[in-house]
Amino acid sequence: MAIPITVGATLVLPWLVIRIVDDHLMKDQFKGFSELVWASAGIILLGYVADAVYTFSLQKTGQIAIYELRKELYKHILSLPRIFFDQKPVGVILTRITTDLEALGESLAAGVLSVFTDLLKTIALLGVLIYFSWQLTLIILLVLPAIYIISNYLRVKLRLYYNLTREALALATGFLQECLNGVKTVQLYASERKVQKQYEVKTQHFLHAQSRSNFYDATLFSVIEGITSTAMALMIWYGAHEILDGNVTVGTLIGFINILNRIFVPIREFTQQLTVFQRAMSSLENIEKLFREKTDVALTDTELQNGITRKLDGFENLIFENVCFRYSPDSPYVLKGITFEVNKGEKIAIVGTTGSGKSTILRILTRTYTNYEGSIRINGVELSAIPRGELQRLIAMMQQETYLFEEKVGFNISLGRESVGSLEVEEAARYVYANKFIEQLPGKFDFQLLENGKNLSEGQARLIIFARAIAGKSDLFVLDEATSSVDSFTENLIQKAIGRIFEDKTVIVIAHRLSTIRHSTNILVISNGFIAERGDHTELVSLNGIYARLSQTLEQ
Repeated sequence: MAIPITVGATLVLPWLVIRIVDDHLMKDQFKGFSELVWASAGIILLGYVADAVYTFSLQKTGQIAIYELRKELYKHILSLPRIFFDQKPVGVILTRITTDLEALGESLAAGVLSVFTDLLKTIALLGVLIYFSWQLTLIILLVLPAIYIISNYLRVKLRLYYNLTREALALATGFLQECLNGVKTVQLYASERKVQKQYEVKTQHFLHAQSRSNFYDATLFSVIEGITSTAMALMIWYGAHEILDGNVTVGTLIGFINILNRIFVPIREFTQQLTVFQRAMSSLENIEKLFREKTDVALTDTELQNGITRKLDGFENLIFENVCFRYSPDSPYVLKGITFEVNKGEKIAIVGTTGSGKSTILRILTRTYTNYEGSIRINGVELSAIPRGELQRLIAMMQQETYLFEEKVGFNISLGRESVGSLEVEEAARYVYANKFIEQLPGKFDFQLLENGKNLSEGQARLIIFARAIAGKSDLFVLDEATSSVDSFTENLIQKAIGRIFEDKTVIVIAHRLSTIRHSTNILVISNGFIAERGDHTELVSLNGIYARLSQTLEQ
């Protein structure tokens, strides 16, 4: 409703100005003069109100659209496979979801629709100009092609440098995020100067791209401003001659100047918005690339998904059959023909030297990597066909790396899962012996953790991660047993927690301790991507092979 009003006000006001000047001021005739003045004031006021309503509505709509887009983008990012986050710096992702979305929001707030409205106003005003004097209108039409050619040329340049700016900003942000996460290591090895120089190089790339885009932005604005002033001067010069010749009235010339300002104002604004739009288009391309990233496998066929859910109602067995894996088509194989079976209640230990492929097996099982060859089946269902939610319910993965949120201890165990209430949280903590230190914390399960649990020891953080996995009541536990950087008391609790998990659960573990290996029903010895040996501890020691040598170096 506001658009017709604002366009109508734009058209009516110049006509009233011409009537005031020609019918009253030039003829010293003031009958009806005050009515026209009040009408003009009313039209101006109405136009301002309509513009205010239109601008507010447009900005509100734009912010709602960005809000919905941000939700969908965040939802999409959370559904991406874990390998995506291994390959993409966190800083780059943050730039996409913050800076790029803000640039897009700025474009919507500036008003894609306002360009359409300004175009309507311009066309309508040109129609009014032609009606009063086609000769004066011709002057305006002569400069429009120049504006179009220059704007189009500079638009291409702006688009190029905005793309470079966004890319440089993402890389600089990613590097900064990486440095801040590793600032303790940087300071420990006195590498501040080297890191600073690296950051300066990345920010210089951003500065160069941003400076070039600012140059073309300023050039575009100044050129349009110069063309506008030239057109105005030509209008006054030609109009003055037409007035002297009696072909144009003073009111018509004043009305033309007034309309000319109204025509070139949206043109000038459009050139300013053009930079915003180019920045938005560059951001939109980056966001679109992120949306094109393939999400983790998830079935959409309800009947098939329900059938799979019934098959996965409880864990029965896992089969790796001739599984091979390489990171890319042109890279060597990391896993070569891995075949083994895990039945409910069994404890499988995987051992081997660094780089042998142990962790890769676990990452494939938890679908961090999906491009494996061969077959992996859980209860007879191929791993790639299992809905991600079902896989997460079945398998609990406990890695060496721990991550705790800046939330309460209870939340860090439950992670807001509907199936995990306060009772389940406390039971899980007791199961892994984490309650022994949690009960000594101020507020106990309501104790507020700092970022990544900095106000806990490494061992305490590890126990909370164990409790988190137990609280989900998964059927198959996959864990890396390492206890580095753990104090002796907490290490003892961790070993007791692992022992309890071994007693009650089906477990696949990358074993680092001989005590853990001895309690395993089957041991897989990985060497150079193959299963070189398999069997229990006694059998493998008697072979006097790879395992026998490894067992001598494993921590007692």
